[in-house]
Amino acid sequence: MTIIAGFSASRQSSAPLHLATQLGRMTGEKVVAAAVVERGLPAGVDTIEDQFQRHIAGEAATSLERTIGTIRGGRDISMVIHHATSIPRGLMELADQHDASVVVVGSSSAGLLGRVALGSVTERLVHAAAVPVAIAPRGYAPRTTQIGRLTAAYGGAADSVGLIGTSVELARQWKVRLRIASFTVRPYSMFGGSIDRSAEDLVIRQWTRRTADRVMKQLAEAGAQASLPDLDLEVGAGNDWREAIDAVDWRSGDMLLLGSGAAGPRAHVFLGSAASKILRHMPVPVMIVPRRGPATR
Repeated sequence: MTIIAGFSASRQSSAPLHLATQLGRMTGEKVVAAAVVERGLPAGVDTIEDQFQRHIAGEAATSLERTIGTIRGGRDISMVIHHATSIPRGLMELADQHDASVVVVGSSSAGLLGRVALGSVTERLVHAAAVPVAIAPRGYAPRTTQIGRLTAAYGGAADSVGLIGTSVELARQWKVRLRIASFTVRPYSMFGGSIDRSAEDLVIRQWTRRTADRVMKQLAEAGAQASLPDLDLEVGAGNDWREAIDAVDWRSGDMLLLGSGAAGPRAHVFLGSAASKILRHMPVPVMIVPRRGPATR
């Protein structure tokens, strides 16, 4: 198994390579840094197009090699330049060719520094991938060499997509602490009037207890509770998604796990509406796992 790290020659961001090497240290898997060069015509059809493609591929290889040199442990990263009709398709082709357990990409350059942001490529990738997709926040340069804690984003669809089971399996494999987190957004008003804050807090406390009961029931059914003594449960509440997410403690070495949307195709990644809102405000790397077994082996 390998880890494919997507590299954008135009942005030359090292964020996905940093995250990929972190994951590689956890799993022992080889990291393959990949630059995908888009081409509209097959090789040999147009001589000028072929010359242009070779030039672009050479520039991408130079940029990728330079960036790998800045990564701690970069000498263990191999690189590949791949031609495809689109970047998402090329990354999926490489994932299949290299038997990848996960594809790692970076955030959009238009996003906030230190936050996860989907661009046109990552948006298409997270709705088409047959393997887990990990997304590094913009400018990601971790202070830790490994992932130290996993946080599973628990929501209503988590039961049907098997996120809790996947999270437990990953925590066991990586020998890290597991945390379950749920997020709730407080409405500013209801039916044109203000909501009494004490009544609102009571509702949130009741919802938190129900969430904890459901999570513990799933863990007990999976026989996992006894083997995970370091399990934590937190609820983040706020007036908007950013505030709710920031209400939960995040630190270097954290990674969030999101389950693929229940409406998405089985064995493929599909980002649901709630997951999409959570992802766009995350200050730590995010891994989206398909609706099937463990995210990695």
